[in-house]
This record gives sequence, C-alpha cells and structure tokens, in this order.
Amino acid sequence: MNQFIHLRHKSPSALENVRPLILACPQLRSNVNLSRMVRAASCCGINRLITCGNGKIDPTISRGGEEQLSLEIRRSLPPVLKKLRSAGYTLVGLEQTTHSKNLHDYSFPHKTVLVVGHERHGLEEPILELLDATVEIPVYGLPFSYNVATATAMALYEYCRQYPTG
Repeated sequence: MNQFIHLRHKSPSALENVRPLILACPQLRSNVNLSRMVRAASCCGINRLITCGNGKIDPTISRGGEEQLSLEIRRSLPPVLKKLRSAGYTLVGLEQTTHSKNLHDYSFPHKTVLVVGHERHGLEEPILELLDATVEIPVYGLPFSYNVATATAMALYEYCRQYPTG
C-alpha cells in the first residue's frame, strides 16, 4: 500500500497582505478570454479587474473566480487609469512596443495597474500615452504574440513571483 496520500487540490496559499495589483483591459472580443483572465487573476490573489463594454463572465470557465474579485465595468479606460495614477499606482502595459522591457527583466512596482490590450488591436495610442512602462513576453515563433488571456496569466504570475506574500 502506498504510504503517501496524493491530494488532488491543495488549499490556496495564504497571502500576508492584499495584493495591490489591479488588472485593466478594454472591451475584449471574447468573453472566453475575459473569463480566463478572471480565473487567472483570482488564482493570483488579485481582487480588482476593470474592463469596458459589456463583458460577461462564463462561470464554467472562470470556475468561481468572479466571486473572489471585484469586476468593474467602465465606459472608458483613460479616465480610470488617470485616477489610479493619481492614487499612486504605476501603469504598466502588456504590449510589444519599441520601448517595451522584457518581462523576465522587469521589476514591477508594488502598486501596479497591469493594462492589457484588445485581442486584435492591442493597446491603442491614447492608452499607450498614459503608461509609465510597457513590458512584453518574448515570443520564439509564429504568430508573434500570445493569446491575451495566456499573456495576462504569464504577467500576473511574474508579478506574484516578485511579491510572493502579497
């Protein structure tokens, strides 16, 4: 008889502090992507997601993540981002730009708003102009970029790696 018991799921790790990371995105084309982002954010202990438009969360994809965070739907991101900056947050875009820093080398400020873009259009110029920094995830093959929900999960994980206790 095997002396080790293999648990299928462990309880979530406890955070010492609330994570001061906010996730923000424009209206996405796909509610699947939004639902995947909610699930990833919830798993990372993020408690606030701001989006635009009429996004709907699919609970079969988010797996209860929507119950763990505040989902705010706004008309437009720029006014919200300006208000968050005045509250002391650093605005970091997840986008491939001329001046993007490699996600592997970037040190996130603790109070960060991670701003991700639309699936097809990325971050548009009015939002790019507001950002304090942009980070990108290296891509080693086609189609030159990751799915928005996948990229968001990767960036959230990197932030959590840098601030493991919240």
